[in-house]
Amino acid sequence: MDGVLEIFDQKGIIDYLKDRVYPTYMGTELFPEEKRDELKFDELSEGSNIPVIASVHAFDAEAEIGTREAQERSMELALIKRKMQLKEEEIIKLLHPRTNVEKKQLINRVYADVDNLVMSIIARIELMRMEIVSKGTVTLAENDLTAVLDYGVPEEHKAANVDWDKADSDPISDIMAWYNKLGTKPTRIITSNTVLAKMTRHQNIVAALYGNGAKRIATAGELNNYLESLGLPKIYTNDDTYRKQLKNGKFETKRFFPENSFSMIPGETLGKTIYGPTPEEVRLSTRPDIDIEAVGKILAMMYEESTDPVSTWIKAVATSLPSLGCADKIFQAEIKLA
Repeated sequence: MDGVLEIFDQKGIIDYLKDRVYPTYMGTELFPEEKRDELKFDELSEGSNIPVIASVHAFDAEAEIGTREAQERSMELALIKRKMQLKEEEIIKLLHPRTNVEKKQLINRVYADVDNLVMSIIARIELMRMEIVSKGTVTLAENDLTAVLDYGVPEEHKAANVDWDKADSDPISDIMAWYNKLGTKPTRIITSNTVLAKMTRHQNIVAALYGNGAKRIATAGELNNYLESLGLPKIYTNDDTYRKQLKNGKFETKRFFPENSFSMIPGETLGKTIYGPTPEEVRLSTRPDIDIEAVGKILAMMYEESTDPVSTWIKAVATSLPSLGCADKIFQAEIKLA
């Protein structure tokens, strides 16, 4: 009779993940994914593509010396992992099912746990990507790790405590001012439905669309058409959420992209989502029965940890960190919600 580790052997789990297609988030498009063979990578922050003017010289004079603006720094990928325990009662049922149908249901339940663990890794990576888009940083403050990675968005490309509830506020003028601060003009605005709703109700926007004294709410489509007519970027919303499990076992729902954020970004990809090897993957590479090339960006596995009590675990693990190559082409504002 096969044991649990034979039912869920490593090769079978790798093959399962290879064929699985998981939901994608906005960050997957903005930061295309790439796997590398090293834990460290050199992040290239590109300089501005606005031309630097050359100087006029007298004949026979030496040419003015230019410099590269791009900056390179070494960064180490973050180790992200999560596991779930296969309980003793579940192990007994798997090894002694009453029918083949029950055995199949139990196996499917375990693979559903694998999917949930993989999605938890994907969600943590998306949180990093959206923090870069909204704040220009990645915060790692969990499991005794405390670090904030600054991706170098210039301070003059940020605005805090923007109050669009004030009677004399003018969101369109603010957007124009932010737009004009960027040398490379943005083509997209990312914000929340909350901020978008605040804009569609704003008296100055309603007046611009329908005339002074109009008593109605603008639609998102009409607002975007108006922005485009002014040469400004269209607005896209991101209200995707994830759940965080607290120490008491309860779950708290949170947002990937902050509700009060308003980011103007270029039409190009913003950077890359870099994946690297995990310690578990390196260990598997020594096994002749495992095709290490078949391991994807996220590795899942089942293993036994102890015999008293019987402790069997399912784990998903990855090393990953986004890079940002256009820090000077982004504007980030925080809008007061109350």
